[in-house]
Amino acid sequence: MAFRFSVLGNLLLQSKIFQETDYQLQQGTLIVWAESDADLALSFQQKNGCLDVWTKICNVQGKDPTLPPTALEDVEMSQAAAEGGDPAAGDQFTAGATGGEPVNPSPIEFEEIPEGAVPLEPLDLPPCERGKLDEIVETFSLCMPALVQRERLALGVEKDDYARKLADLFRMCEDLEDEPGLHRMYEIFKMLFLLNSAAVYEILFSDDVVDYAVGALEYDPGKKEPARHREYLKKATFREVVSISKPEVLGKIHQTYRYQYVHDVVLPTPTVFEENVLSALTGLIFFNKTEIVSQLQEDDGFMTSLFDQLGDRMISTEKARDW
Repeated sequence: MAFRFSVLGNLLLQSKIFQETDYQLQQGTLIVWAESDADLALSFQQKNGCLDVWTKICNVQGKDPTLPPTALEDVEMSQAAAEGGDPAAGDQFTAGATGGEPVNPSPIEFEEIPEGAVPLEPLDLPPCERGKLDEIVETFSLCMPALVQRERLALGVEKDDYARKLADLFRMCEDLEDEPGLHRMYEIFKMLFLLNSAAVYEILFSDDVVDYAVGALEYDPGKKEPARHREYLKKATFREVVSISKPEVLGKIHQTYRYQYVHDVVLPTPTVFEENVLSALTGLIFFNKTEIVSQLQEDDGFMTSLFDQLGDRMISTEKARDW
């Protein structure tokens, strides 16, 4: 597939679609996947444009774009058994990224469950109690190897504010200086981040949970001393070279900084066999950056101030250093 800048015609992205590549549709406007050593993402302003490209990708891979991910896996397994399991070599198509409505918008609504598909049931999880920490770790660990079980675990975590209950349990363990319990909390929250679920990330990075989620990852049992991630995040200062008037943009910048810090510093580096394990978080980072740039471009006051400062030859040395 190839995407070109609609005005100049410059090639922005060219990528070959292979049968074994794991593409994910997120938030209705984002398609993410991993290629070689890089995580890639396509962000769309219009949902119809995203669904149009998603449909074409599924058509090339021989999948039904209306099926949820777990149903797609079942179909692939059935097809592989019937055909001897030999995947196609891949195919290409070209699409123009115009940013507007597609010529033939897809009528598919991915929020609807197709007829005959059985929705996944949330996993029943152990009570959030200190005495159940070993059981919680064991339950999470058993779910991690299988995609369907990870999805059920994610649904279970979303249910009944389970992630927030875990945050309260971590706070209790830290107040009691329960070192074995804190080591268990590290394992639990590490697996929560590695679920690669955008819905779970939304909870973990919420204002009332993120401090405890990051705090739990300070207690790596493989290290002699706890890390100081929370202290670093609190001491980090944001400097506005050009004043930003929109509070929602500032909030999105701070949120993206937390995403990036957790992705790059806090979480363990994925191995080559786990290259897709953080694709949802990578997609959220990309989506946020795209939204920040888009909103700043639409802010006439910001753009005027930016170019005024760039063209000011009398700018002070101290101010120039900020650039």
